[in-house]
This record gives sequence, structure tokens and C-alpha cells, in this order.
Amino acid sequence: MLLDFLKHNRADTIYLIGDIVDAWRLRRGWFWPQAHDDVVQDLLARAHDGVRICYVPGNHDEVLRNYLGTHFGGIEVVETAPHVTADGRRLLITHGDQFDSIVVNAKWLAHLGDRAYEFALWLNTWLNRARRLWGGQYWSLSNWAKQQVKQAVSFISEYEAVLADEARRKGFDGVICGHIHAACIRKIDELDYINTGDWVESCTAVVESADGSLHLIDWAAEMRRRETPQGRLARRSQNRQKQKEVA
Repeated sequence: MLLDFLKHNRADTIYLIGDIVDAWRLRRGWFWPQAHDDVVQDLLARAHDGVRICYVPGNHDEVLRNYLGTHFGGIEVVETAPHVTADGRRLLITHGDQFDSIVVNAKWLAHLGDRAYEFALWLNTWLNRARRLWGGQYWSLSNWAKQQVKQAVSFISEYEAVLADEARRKGFDGVICGHIHAACIRKIDELDYINTGDWVESCTAVVESADGSLHLIDWAAEMRRRETPQGRLARRSQNRQKQKEVA
């Protein structure tokens, strides 16, 4: 889905907001299929063509924090990044794990939680395979669990408030982060709080339009829409229009 998203979206600047490579899991066993190489090659090609790409490491790829300020094939590794939208808002870009008390103070518990999350993803894969046999659409087990467990909801709310406070303290108009896999765009005391979500289960990204407005894109939903009769009809119409333009 990430490759499909990149295929259909172009940008002058791309921010990779951490946990792009899961080094925690790679330490336990190497897993690097061709699709992973395809993503890397796509990003390197964009950097070569002049697209600015900033890589803000997260806790899963924290090893890259040893290389802050360096470039890999034109991709710049930075701890945080300021971004000014077309309408003049200054936003702090950070992965956000520095504000997660569990990651900071009880790393062993974070690793244990990561194992539980992996199991939830494995179970989610099999559940969705069964759902597809009956014509069902993709459903996220972990997202459902987060909404059901009050402690998880409380943690997310506290995390969002802390990130907003950090942006305010540094004089920004808002913050763009990741880490907790809970995509959203909302206001917290007049500050913009934007979480990009992830490309593991929700398949979401945040994009900026030419007027500076920010939008949360759910690519899993977009791909489902494209498979509806209306979506297939629109796609055929677009292809015919492209053929006319080429002719």
C-alpha cells in the first residue's frame, strides 16, 4: 500500500517520521523482502530528482540517531524538523517517543509491548483473511482494542497533550508526530496536533495542499474505494483522459 501511495502522490518535501525500519525486529531475525527494497529505491530516486526528504528516527530505528546531520543518498537524518505551511503556520515535526514515559523509563516494558503488538498484527492478518472469504473489508484488531481499553485511550490523550505543550513551549503553532499509531488531526488549546498514524495497520499519511491545509489520507480506504464500481469507472475515465493527453 505504501508503494501504491507513493505512486499516486508527489511532493516537494517528504518527512519520514520514524519507525520506517523496524530495527528491533530485524535484530531478532532478518526479514527484508523485495517490496522493502522497492520503497527504499523509490525514495532514493525522488531524492536524486530534487525532492527534499527528511528522516526523523523513532525508537524502532533509533540507531540512526547516531548519524544526525548526515545524508544517505540525499536523505537527511535529523532529530526534529520545523515545517512552515503555505499559510504560514510553524509546525514541529518529531517522532514523539521522547515523550512516551514507558519508552524513556521502562524500555524492557516497551519491548514487551512490541511483542504483544506483533502478535496482534499476526492475529489480525488471519482474521482479515477469514473476513475476505466472506466478502468483508479490512478491519484493524489493534485499533478496535485501543478504543475498548480505557487505559489506552487515557494514554493517547495524555500523550497528545504533552506533545502540544512541547510545541507551545518551543514557540510552534502545532506538532506533527507519529509513534502511537493513532492517526488524527485536531486542535488542542488552539494548537494543531497531527499524528500521521502508520503503514503497518491503518496505512495513513498527512499531506499538505497548495493552500497550506493539512489532510489525513487513509490509503486503505482509498484502495477499497477504487475497487467499487464507481471507483473502477472513474479510473477508466482517468486512463482515457491520459491517453487523449498523450495523443
